[in-house]
Amino acid sequence: MKIYVTRHGQTNLNKQEIMQGRVDEPLNETGIQQAKQAATKVENIKFDAVYASPLDRARKTASIIGHIDEKDLIIDERIIEAEFGKYDLRKYGAVGLWMSLYWGFPEIFPAPKTVETVSEMVERSSSFMRDLESKDYENVLVVCHGGIIRAICGYLENRRNGIKWRPRPRNCEIRVYEYKDGKHRFIESLSNEDVE
Repeated sequence: MKIYVTRHGQTNLNKQEIMQGRVDEPLNETGIQQAKQAATKVENIKFDAVYASPLDRARKTASIIGHIDEKDLIIDERIIEAEFGKYDLRKYGAVGLWMSLYWGFPEIFPAPKTVETVSEMVERSSSFMRDLESKDYENVLVVCHGGIIRAICGYLENRRNGIKWRPRPRNCEIRVYEYKDGKHRFIESLSNEDVE
């Protein structure tokens, strides 16, 4: 099984450097173009299934990249963005010391109150991935968010702490993994540097 994992396209809140977490913010025009460009990188791949977070920005991105109608997506709550609680809709630079430290170095600093912990993200993404691996897919696309994708990639790269935090996933960057004989292997990253 080849697993294509990507982050949604840009939103206006991304552009303004505002935490959006589970705020249901749609793609902006740049985000739509990013998704269309990413779609060209996988246009010869037939996805047996396309999974998306329930948030609009992920669903729209999944529909474009996966060449599939939104009604045919498999929506899974376990790959929704991290819960940022009281930090939602705050500028990145105005979230305060503890949130900045946690989001910059979650291996060291604990999550502030109202914010989902790394262990919670790892638990739900691992549950999702185990279910995915039980399917008989040849190619599958998973479209989610900048926070939870770090836990999914941590799982796929067998990280001891469960996360691959850096480098930060870019909008519509597609990370390709192989799952074979119970093992994972990173294949390549299809970047989307042309559209910012």
